[in-house]
Amino acid sequence: MKKQKILLITIILLAAFLRFYKLGTYPALNADEAAIGYNAYSLLETGKDEHGISWPLHFQSFNDFKPGAYFYIVLPFVKFFGLNEWSVRLPNAILGVATVYLVYLLVKELFGKKSLEIGKLRLEILTAAMLAVSPWHIHYSRGGWEVNTATFFITLGLLLFLKSLKNPKYLLLSTLSFSLSLYTYHAARVIVPMLSLGLLIIFAKNLKENIKSLVIAGIFGLILLTPLIWDFTGGEAGSRIAGVGIFADPGPLSRINEQRGEHGDFTALIPIVLHNKLVNFGLALVENWSDHFRGDFLFLSGDIIERNKVPETGQMYLFDLVFLLVGLAFVVLRWGKNKSYNKAWLVILWWLIIAPTAAALTFQSPHALRAQNMVIPLVIISAYGLLGLLGWLKETVRQKNLLFIIYCLLFITVATCFARYQHMYWVHMSKEYPFSSQYGVKELVSYVSDNSDNFENVVVTTRYDQPYILFLFYLKYPPENFQKDHILSERDEYGFSTVGKYGKFVFKQIDWDADKLVYGRSLIIGTDEEIPPEANVVGSIYGANGYKYFEVVAN
Repeated sequence: MKKQKILLITIILLAAFLRFYKLGTYPALNADEAAIGYNAYSLLETGKDEHGISWPLHFQSFNDFKPGAYFYIVLPFVKFFGLNEWSVRLPNAILGVATVYLVYLLVKELFGKKSLEIGKLRLEILTAAMLAVSPWHIHYSRGGWEVNTATFFITLGLLLFLKSLKNPKYLLLSTLSFSLSLYTYHAARVIVPMLSLGLLIIFAKNLKENIKSLVIAGIFGLILLTPLIWDFTGGEAGSRIAGVGIFADPGPLSRINEQRGEHGDFTALIPIVLHNKLVNFGLALVENWSDHFRGDFLFLSGDIIERNKVPETGQMYLFDLVFLLVGLAFVVLRWGKNKSYNKAWLVILWWLIIAPTAAALTFQSPHALRAQNMVIPLVIISAYGLLGLLGWLKETVRQKNLLFIIYCLLFITVATCFARYQHMYWVHMSKEYPFSSQYGVKELVSYVSDNSDNFENVVVTTRYDQPYILFLFYLKYPPENFQKDHILSERDEYGFSTVGKYGKFVFKQIDWDADKLVYGRSLIIGTDEEIPPEANVVGSIYGANGYKYFEVVAN
């Protein structure tokens, strides 16, 4: 038991190191993180968000109406540590480490004494270790990613539900945790109801003995979610979902018209029955869902969105492919009369099946961010496969020297994959994906802060994502001034809005020939492509990755 505790503590310390190391500087702060931090700062200073709304449940931000729970979690960190990168990222990193411990407890609760064990190595320990070093989980723990916090609450809610089967008092806490996940990230609003339904079916017999507790928990959950339901149905909080939802994709509709047009009479019964929204959008949903189980996404190249990935790295390690297949094989082979074993795996497999559903309901697929909760059931199955493989080798290979060599080769394979991932993350990610985050903006704001006093305007390119919020963040611009002095633009083709001006700051696409005449006594800041060679360049701004992002012209 003492060795188990030492091993667990070592795993948690490793998880903490991987998530806290250079947390405040790498990767560069992105616009969504800056929005979280500045809105928390605005609430502390004025009791209103950046747009003047008092204590909202959804933050309008770029007109994407972000769920508010993580903003409020960040708020005390901004209060005590100031408005900086650490304040925005530290809560999520802490909860990322906590999830590693929760997974240990979850597996222990699921399997109890039936947990697979090889020597002193138990399934729950190995699962925690594999989550601690998981690329998918590390990536979203190292930043102000609300999805990772939602995954923490989902995992905690499931653990508490399982504990409530023995002690009903945990059911209210489970309901609270699941409800908090719904306030944290949009995808949880699809996953949690489906996961809860599965739990009710799988453990129906157990729950019948505690109907009263179940009803009380249901009423409690309804009370907790009433503000969310009201805000979601009565305002614009659903606009972001509508903007990225599968029904916003014109592809299936175009396909319907194309397919019906290939019939002699497109108004006939057969083309109407076979080619319609239900069929085509249904096929799109299934395709999107299945994309999340593709080998290239999981093990080779990961998400197509650069902010969500590491070069030449899947969401999981390549060795996980083997362990997952072996793990699933062991699940099937050992399926039998042990009801607790069967129920444990039904929970895990059900979670895995529904995990990509929220992402599949959007037209961007596969999507590592929206499907991040997949990492928990995948890691459990992978750990089960590795432990089962170790056990099989121990029973099959009789020569100790050969067994030792095989174990060493397995260890070297795992260690090499982990080391390569770390190398790609720290050395190559910011250089190969220089626009995946807002590199160079912090350095730009520092330059502007030191050199703009004698200029009437500071004109900044909008070539990179939402520069206005990063200027607010790094300048600690007074929220009461910004609330009175800005206009949020109309939504663009992607459903986002921005702010074009406040104070002396102007954010626009640089048109050098026009801007040099319009903005006298100004700093005009653009990219190499926007600033001509003959301009009076007084500064070049480089990001921490060594890439030149801006040229500053004194006009």
